[in-house]
Amino acid sequence: MMQRRFLGNTGIAVSEIAFGGVEIGLPYGIGVKWEEDMLPEQDAVQLLLTALDCGLNFFDTARMYGVSENIMGRAFAGRRDEIVLCTKCRHFRDNNGNLPGDGTLRKIIRQSIEESLRALQTDYIDLYMLHQGDMEILDRDAVAGEMQKLKAEGLVRSIGVSVYSVDESEKAIRSGVWNTVQLPFNLMDQRQQSLFSLAEEKGVGIVVRSVLLKGLLSNRGTGLHPMLAPVEKHIQQYRGLLNDKFTSLPELAVKFALSFPQVSSVLVGMDKFEYLKQSLAAADGYYLSKAQLEQAQALQYPDPAFLNLPYWDKMGWLR
Repeated sequence: MMQRRFLGNTGIAVSEIAFGGVEIGLPYGIGVKWEEDMLPEQDAVQLLLTALDCGLNFFDTARMYGVSENIMGRAFAGRRDEIVLCTKCRHFRDNNGNLPGDGTLRKIIRQSIEESLRALQTDYIDLYMLHQGDMEILDRDAVAGEMQKLKAEGLVRSIGVSVYSVDESEKAIRSGVWNTVQLPFNLMDQRQQSLFSLAEEKGVGIVVRSVLLKGLLSNRGTGLHPMLAPVEKHIQQYRGLLNDKFTSLPELAVKFALSFPQVSSVLVGMDKFEYLKQSLAAADGYYLSKAQLEQAQALQYPDPAFLNLPYWDKMGWLR
């Protein structure tokens, strides 16, 4: 059975692998452009239930993930007490990128959680997060205040923030407000590791996402656009770390993140039973030795700022 770790100081125990629910809710990832490319809803429900039966108890979704919340609500309607549910609030910014006033921010948070509760067929959320909590959002007292109010009312057990940059992570961790930070961290981009000890000191849980770099650290990381040739070449270096303990790149990538004790859980996007099987094999309690970890750390990408997948997508490099 999959091991569990505590989510910071919340007292909530989560499986080392978290089921990432974006792919079952909307077209997402390399090679998935249309609804026809997605897993049918009944199969998605079965995948969720199979994951639960295999030891995963941590399921991550969001208001912005299409029908993901609805599918999870359908799957777990009779098994709510067996799972830890994480969902995320709607985005705050308008089409021009501006933040609304405090009253509107509070209203968005309140309406968003009400929608999530209905879709997920539950009366509480275990971990409720800001979606893309940038520096300006983290500076808005109204946001933190409303999230804490939801916690005081018992609608959520803990609150967190999903971030991109190291600065955002540090601000969230030092604030004393957030129980958990969800951040990008993988073999290629290891910048966030500089904050792992601080998070542990502050009792803040770390949930790692982008562990497979949107599938690039898998069999999808070949035949890339010519502009990504240096990235593809670098990815091949990780194959030199494979051995009889971790025989595939995705397995190595997951084991790398779980080798850090400060990491509460690793988020893996799943829309295939094969990905669940790979995740179960990776999270077996046996991770990288100190020497192996040092080798992997030495192979981080030399220019991590270039690893900007939304920009790559915009430029048409991921098609």
